[in-house]
Amino acid sequence: MPASWKRASSHGRWIVYAALGFAAAAITGAWVVLVLLACGAVEVAVRRPARGVGGVGAWPLVAAATASTGGLLALCWVALKVGALSYGGGFVIIPLMHGDAVDAHGWMTDAEFTGAVAFGQLTPGPVTQTVALVGYAAAGLGGALLAAAIAFAPSFLVVALGGDGFRRLRASTAARAFLDGAGPAAVGAILGAAVPLATGLSTVWQVGVLGAAAALLLAGRSPLAVLLAGGAAGAVAALAGAPLP
Repeated sequence: MPASWKRASSHGRWIVYAALGFAAAAITGAWVVLVLLACGAVEVAVRRPARGVGGVGAWPLVAAATASTGGLLALCWVALKVGALSYGGGFVIIPLMHGDAVDAHGWMTDAEFTGAVAFGQLTPGPVTQTVALVGYAAAGLGGALLAAAIAFAPSFLVVALGGDGFRRLRASTAARAFLDGAGPAAVGAILGAAVPLATGLSTVWQVGVLGAAAALLLAGRSPLAVLLAGGAAGAVAALAGAPLP
């Protein structure tokens, strides 16, 4: 670990972590979780140089791994990654889902994936529910149910089996340091997730809806209301004969 990096202020390091998270989500997609874990590991090393990063080092290999086969095995692996690696919220995992569903396996187009994320936002659950639509595109209704079940299984198992381990983890200096590094990277990744989603916009009127939605959200309007308004705008555009993606 360079001495200059250790001397850098925590705010300076957090800005770098956030920038790396943004770049990973916007450019690399499938590697975003690896970057988050690496930022957390670096922060642990900065604060506890003598002890290193502990057990964190093995996780990047898990995060970077991708399924080499198609079909249900690939879908199961994608759903497991979505459920197990959604640190910071479901939006962090969107670039990884996009890389698998659109680029790697071709289950969906960019426009279809963007629509799937919108449907995930309209549900009462987290945006991670998008994985059910990815499963539907890959293997129909059975694929949707399978993907949803696998994606949510890790969180249920961790809560059920974690027990007192969560209290010990909260008291761990290394765990807090890791979160202080991965947290800013997750914020950057959430912002960067908008970049692959924007590739699904193929008509001029969609860009107009995007601008109006951004303005309404910045004005403090409810995200759900903005989503419904955007859907209504799409219906009006279709009835008016506007080109559809």
